Amino acid sequence: MRAPRELPPASAPMSTEWFRRRFLHRVPSWGRGQSKARGWGAGLEDTVGNRGPQACGRTWPASPLPYRRPKFLHGVGLAPRPDPYQTRPRPVYCPAPDRYLPWNAGYAEVINAEKSEFNEDQAACGQLSIKHRELGDSEDQEWMILCPEESVTGCYWALFDGHGGPAAAVIASNILHRCLRVKLEDVVEGILAPQPPMHLSGCCICPSDPQFVEEKGIQAQDLVIGAIEKAFQECDTVIGQEMTATGQSGGCTALTILYLEGKLYVANAGDSRAILVQRESLRALSSEFTPESERQRIQHLAFIHPRLLANEFTRLEFPRRLKSEDVGQKVLFRDYNMNGWGYKQVEKSDLKYPLVHGQGKQARLLGTLAVSRGLGDHQLKVLDSDINIKPFLLSIPEVTVIDLEQQDIQEDDVIIMATDGLWDVLSNEQVAQLTRTFLQDNRHDPNRLSELAKLLIHRTQGKEDSIWEQSSPGNVLVSYDDISVFVIPLHHKKQRRRDS
Repeated sequence: MRAPRELPPASAPMSTEWFRRRFLHRVPSWGRGQSKARGWGAGLEDTVGNRGPQACGRTWPASPLPYRRPKFLHGVGLAPRPDPYQTRPRPVYCPAPDRYLPWNAGYAEVINAEKSEFNEDQAACGQLSIKHRELGDSEDQEWMILCPEESVTGCYWALFDGHGGPAAAVIASNILHRCLRVKLEDVVEGILAPQPPMHLSGCCICPSDPQFVEEKGIQAQDLVIGAIEKAFQECDTVIGQEMTATGQSGGCTALTILYLEGKLYVANAGDSRAILVQRESLRALSSEFTPESERQRIQHLAFIHPRLLANEFTRLEFPRRLKSEDVGQKVLFRDYNMNGWGYKQVEKSDLKYPLVHGQGKQARLLGTLAVSRGLGDHQLKVLDSDINIKPFLLSIPEVTVIDLEQQDIQEDDVIIMATDGLWDVLSNEQVAQLTRTFLQDNRHDPNRLSELAKLLIHRTQGKEDSIWEQSSPGNVLVSYDDISVFVIPLHHKKQRRRDS
């Protein structure tokens, strides 16, 4: 992941033109009128499971970036034709044995052969080189410019689960790490300082500045979290600009893990999930963001800006959809300021469609979207209306921090991060048990982490002990979603630090 030679000013957002110039120099800047000229997969190289612009009868419009699988999967071969009757398991792909991911992590993915030949999941990983210079007096600035720049190195893993097509996930997998590097370079001096300074310029306007920073409890990791949040926002903006310019639609969820200065930062916007599996413990590192889990935030936004509902929806939650016969009755309800339930007398306005409707995986935002955080979807509207989904769809991730220096890391301690297709079938506990057993039984296999990722995917296909079983209702749960899995070993990094 080399940084581009030209960068926009640190304070300026990435413009569409700058994005095209730096990242799309091999791809024409497609306009709306050119959408038929080139589709997903037209004239691509090193692709997996790609057979041209049409997939199962569907033609994707022109793309701002070409569809391809992650670089570390290049050379693993093409997928066989889709099997509409599912008489055999869908093929699971892993990196070739000589392809090493950061920390020797494992990876596997499977494509939903019924929905499309294209995988709407995208994965990315690599090293981030973050440049920095030591702060000095103003007279030293010219001399410092001539000195070689030092850099802080971090590692990055990311999964993007697309919906409405793969376009948003493809863009995010190509640029989020670049946005993140730029945002980290903006604050790297503060990250490396013993305490983040009030002014990065090195001056001190108020003698009590360090005291104020200390009283606020601001730490270096807070600057990293802020940079991650701003990078997600920047990436979301670029996706919106490029998708609009090329006539695309769709969005994606995003789950990333950043290692920097001894700490792991797990950032999630969507319903993918990461868990930490240790010998005798299990810890969830992310929370799924669904319309149901973020009901209060969504309802509060509708309370502040009722015009967003266009008088077509009610922000109130009821146990079921109300009928005309309920008018005048006292029924259970919840508003944005309530964790519990109360009763209210039903009015005619309460009969409108609920802002958040359904439960669990069936919950929908404005009857349309199953997630409440993610990237893209700038063009998404409620069916047959001009109501935009985006104001309710948040691009800001939730960030969890793990200080590896404070952890008692053992040899088989790993992080499992996967898109929601895995978690729809397997619970955290099931994944943890499979992980512990497999790693213990395969200690001497150099590719065991990718093999573990494959095993987890196979368990979502009704496959056990290398036998393909035909699933039946109520017997074996099978996921027909695209699934991507990273297995990240923590002991590998600790061992490298000890050896160095």
